Amino acid sequence: MTHDSVRLYLPGNPRVVAIGGGHGLSTMLRGLKSFTRNITAIVTVADDGGGSGTLRQELGMPPPGDIRNCIQALSNVEPLMAQLLDYRFCDGSLKGQSFGNLFLAAMTGLSDRFDQAVERMCQVLNVTGRVLPVTCDNVQLEALLYNNQRILGESRIYDAIKSSHSRIRRVRLLPEHPAPLPAALDAITQADLIVIGPGSLYTSVIPNLLVDGIPDALAAARGRKVLVMNIMTEEGETEGYTGLDHVRELLRYAPGGIDCVLANCSPIPATYLPAYRQEHAAPLELCRSEIEALGIPVLERELLSPTGPHVRHDPQALAWELMRLAQEGGPL
Repeated sequence: MTHDSVRLYLPGNPRVVAIGGGHGLSTMLRGLKSFTRNITAIVTVADDGGGSGTLRQELGMPPPGDIRNCIQALSNVEPLMAQLLDYRFCDGSLKGQSFGNLFLAAMTGLSDRFDQAVERMCQVLNVTGRVLPVTCDNVQLEALLYNNQRILGESRIYDAIKSSHSRIRRVRLLPEHPAPLPAALDAITQADLIVIGPGSLYTSVIPNLLVDGIPDALAAARGRKVLVMNIMTEEGETEGYTGLDHVRELLRYAPGGIDCVLANCSPIPATYLPAYRQEHAAPLELCRSEIEALGIPVLERELLSPTGPHVRHDPQALAWELMRLAQEGGPL
């Protein structure tokens, strides 16, 4: 078998849970839906910036942006509908707002609970698998920096780090101990493969691990737990971090939550890098031997998207490697 853009459902339709948020998660989901129908995306709801933040503030609903991106990635609709969901208003009070966000906001108004609204939107858009908010509680992300400054709100963390030249010491959700969506815990328990990342470490991935029950469910899960390592560091969040730093931070919030690491080994074209240097981002140093010294195997594969100039995972190549791990099962 080879990986390509054609749907090639694998025998048994492996049950895959993907945990994260942001563009990294939605990009990966576009590849996964070519190989299995049994996908559950568990998505952070800690965003408070942009159009999502506006709807959250004005309507009192959880932020729709990351959820909407995942629904679009897994949807099976006509191209015009896909364009409509992506459309952003250019003028007036709705300037910059996504129609997809408004769609989910309207569905939330028609539903008793946010997770019910997400499920209904998935049905309307003929989604492969399902998308679940990790919690329906109204949570905000707080970061404590090494200079002891506390920043409340995911959208404020970047500016605070850049202005203070400090790093994140830890993050938490407020109010603390939000209740998990029961379906998310069930999905983790029943999964053949659990994928963490790729995505922003502190603002897309770790917020899911701050929800009660999620770390325990990961530790007890029988399915293989794979961390998809980011290819680049991220300005204002993980500048200077290595792959080992990522692993250690994730294990701090979810002990027993990683069985192996899947990382890119494709060389990054030199022409891609100047723009990243301006953003103080760089190719991530993996530190393979140090990670494996923790008892966590590292698999290096060619996962870089061939289309630039942005450094991204190739959705099909990444999904192919993940499906291979799902079918193998057991320890590496």
